[in-house]
Amino acid sequence: MANLFTRLKDSITADLHEALDQKEQKNPIAMLNQYLRESEKETEKVRKLVERQYRLKDEFSREFQKAQDMADKRRRQAEVAEKAGESDMYEFALKEQQEYEARAERLQASRRDSIDQLESLERKYEEMKHKLKDMHLKRMELMGRENIARAHHRMNRVIEDTADKPYSRFSAIDSYIEDLEYKVNSAYYHNTFDSKMAHLEKELEKREEVPAK
Repeated sequence: MANLFTRLKDSITADLHEALDQKEQKNPIAMLNQYLRESEKETEKVRKLVERQYRLKDEFSREFQKAQDMADKRRRQAEVAEKAGESDMYEFALKEQQEYEARAERLQASRRDSIDQLESLERKYEEMKHKLKDMHLKRMELMGRENIARAHHRMNRVIEDTADKPYSRFSAIDSYIEDLEYKVNSAYYHNTFDSKMAHLEKELEKREEVPAK
């Protein structure tokens, strides 16, 4: 089991290193998402191994109980055969008893080993789940930081773009309006000049026609 986790750890570490080597070509968040998906797959594999180990433990328990029951049964039968003076049956029952007892002892040892292995698997599995949860939280934190960074970048760009451009645009518009006003006023003055001069000439003519007293 230790070798299994070593292989899983080495596999995940290798995948992470490969992803980190390609970080210049990939979006960091996308890279992290891919790594999380792979980690989730490995965690699911370990979950299935834990379930399998539970089944093995239960199977060892059942087989141990069967062997123990048969050993007890052959022991009682050996006692009956011995009392009855049936030496052949006694020898057979005694031999069977010994074989079942040896089997029960071996199964009991295997059962204890399976329980120890299961406990180790469960600890490692819980550790993997905690690590996976931490990575999900870390991804959320990085996504939050990325959002803030993008927002600040966009706001700074808008602020920088509007720092001078709008004022220069307003200045250009102001100059345009002033020029337009000048042209309008000039045209008005030009258009009314002749009429004013004609009126002035008439006034002078009237003054000249008035006889001196």
